[in-house]
Amino acid sequence: MKQLLEFLGFIALMQGTGGLVYELTGKLKWGITQRWSALDGYEIYVSVALIVLALALFAVADSRKSN
Repeated sequence: MKQLLEFLGFIALMQGTGGLVYELTGKLKWGITQRWSALDGYEIYVSVALIVLALALFAVADSRKSN
């Protein structure tokens, strides 16, 4: 379970940072925030939320016992 939480946290962190990099520089258009048209206009907010989610997942994974 700990490894799954860490993996999900890593994916969320990469998507969030990729979204912020794209919104700030216009490069690296590979994140999920650019692919979904429902997120138009909210890309920065979603990217920050993904980074916060990643930090929360890392904290929960750290509090779990390793198997």
